Amino acid sequence: MLIIMTKKKVKMKIINPNAAGIDVGSRSHYVALGQDPEDVKEFGVYACDLKELVDWLLLHNITSVAMESTGTYWQNLYTSLQDAGIEVILANGKFTKNIKGKKTDVMDCMWIQKLHTLGLLTSSFLPDEATEILRTYCRQRGNLIELSSTATRRMHKFLHLLNLRLDVVVKDIVGLTGLAIIDSICKGETNPEQLAAHRHGNCRKSEEEIAKALQSNGRVDFLFGLRQEFDLYKQYQRRIQQCDKEIEKHLKKHLGSRRLDHLPTIEAKPHKRVNKNAPKNIDLNQVAYKFFDGVDLMSIEGVSHGTIITLMSEVGLDGIKKFKSGKQFASWLRLSPNNKVSGGKVLSNRIPKGSNRLKIALRNSANSIGNLKDIHLSNFFQRICYRRGRPAAVSATARKLAVIIWNMIVKKEPYQPPTQYEFLDQKRKRKVREMRKLIATFDVSPLELGLT
Repeated sequence: MLIIMTKKKVKMKIINPNAAGIDVGSRSHYVALGQDPEDVKEFGVYACDLKELVDWLLLHNITSVAMESTGTYWQNLYTSLQDAGIEVILANGKFTKNIKGKKTDVMDCMWIQKLHTLGLLTSSFLPDEATEILRTYCRQRGNLIELSSTATRRMHKFLHLLNLRLDVVVKDIVGLTGLAIIDSICKGETNPEQLAAHRHGNCRKSEEEIAKALQSNGRVDFLFGLRQEFDLYKQYQRRIQQCDKEIEKHLKKHLGSRRLDHLPTIEAKPHKRVNKNAPKNIDLNQVAYKFFDGVDLMSIEGVSHGTIITLMSEVGLDGIKKFKSGKQFASWLRLSPNNKVSGGKVLSNRIPKGSNRLKIALRNSANSIGNLKDIHLSNFFQRICYRRGRPAAVSATARKLAVIIWNMIVKKEPYQPPTQYEFLDQKRKRKVREMRKLIATFDVSPLELGLT
């Protein structure tokens, strides 16, 4: 008996009938309206070319467009499509890889169009415009801080070459004492006693000891390099201050437009140490309380000013509400284990590769929590650290922080840990109460304790 096998065709439901796919490039954009070569057209990257691209899509009744988030080339095109009322799906490049055939721009845009037509692409997270503006200022500020740190390291090197061991006698060479001494050195002062006279009152070392460390070998070339790096450092610091002013201006404008005057003034938190790289002219404790609609994120142990400003600039209030749950928010940050299961067996549960600024900030907060004692989050950190090691404890605590922050902002749940953080005098009072209770329970006299 002869059995004839016929090929089966599997049809998939079309989700987006009026869809287009765009392969974004640095010099040209390829747009596909269908799966035929004549449905593909190339456009330039100038403003007039983007307008022509949008008009061509509207002429063919395109209502939805998918494209890759390639570098920064997509941003102007994305804005033009949004202004024209076209839905834009900005997909991650790893979800649009062509599974077969040679790679060309024409085939890429046709493949993106096919995936989007069948509804197989999801959009990436994008913050709102106010958050994006704040993010630009904060990222530029972060770049300037890195450049300033590079200049500081080079200053450190030239001081060593000049045999000026300023790093031995001061904790920070760009502190009050260090900057005053370096400024005097760059102006030509060589007398160690005169240089040591710039000692600030907070410096622990005496002027005599500082003078011993400031006996130069007189190399002119190294002094020239030190002057150059010191000028760069001062220039970066001025630009950082300009960024701080722009951040303050933008936050005032944003908070003023939301009319948050009904919110009370939050209590100060003097125990939160302000990092020297934090904005000096902004009370982030009060600003963050208003920014997140009366949610006090600074009440969480380990959450510092840097963590707050990173959360405000990278995600924002409206951005964090786009996530359906705290677990989804932690997964987007790549802080949740990526379980790979095959045959009913877990092959791997490592944290996914990749990072962003908010993930780094949360991990830094988690690392500082690991140095605290006798609080809920530090106890959680120590339990994970005992079983899996400190790196795993940092990731687990950072994920826990992400879930706590999402619940506080979205669900308006206050942070109420089972174990409250206590200062030294608070711990002492609690211990005294416990001892008095024990003395009363066992009816112990002061004579038996040897207190008389």
